[in-house]
Amino acid sequence: MRFTGTLKSWNDDRGFGFIAVDRARQDVFVHISQFPAISGRPQGGERLSFDVVADRDGRLQAVAVRILPAAAAVRHDELPAAWTIPRLLILPIFGTIYGVVASLWGFYPWVLTGYVAVSLATFLAYDLDKSAAMQHRRRTRERTLHLLSLLGGWPGAMVAQMWLRHKSSKSSFIAKFWLTVVLNIVLFVLLHAGVAWKKSGLNEVLRESWQTSQR
Repeated sequence: MRFTGTLKSWNDDRGFGFIAVDRARQDVFVHISQFPAISGRPQGGERLSFDVVADRDGRLQAVAVRILPAAAAVRHDELPAAWTIPRLLILPIFGTIYGVVASLWGFYPWVLTGYVAVSLATFLAYDLDKSAAMQHRRRTRERTLHLLSLLGGWPGAMVAQMWLRHKSSKSSFIAKFWLTVVLNIVLFVLLHAGVAWKKSGLNEVLRESWQTSQR
């Protein structure tokens, strides 16, 4: 007998998860090996059909899993994910850093415009990747998403992760995402400091002083 259900949780690093079975109170274990090889990586919220067997210890597990077409899926992942404390704090923190940097070294409108533009492009990239995952089409590489974040699209990436419920639960991906956030903010500060240093002419004064001392 075939059962249907929803992939309730998925640990992509370890390759297993649990399915909430329709009209049943018990979740069943599922391993990545039971998914079709051409289906790509499983995503939480996907609708599945499967057989159920008991392992040696009597625990139920899904086998011969098939992913149901998107049209037949009941979307349980449409509501935005809950925002964590770091995600709630990072934008105000960056806004404060932006204000301090602007007061010290000047405000450059093109920087703010760049953040907005790249964030919009990053949000679109996440949206397209999620659509591709649901329709089992070619996916966007994770390193491309991280590169967009590093270039200033991390606010858009963060909103997409929460609003679209995409890439928000894979621990290895999230760790790399936060690394891109930190690196981008550091580069943001260094960029403004470098521009201010050049405009002030102090580097030329120091260079001349050093050359004089060497004579």
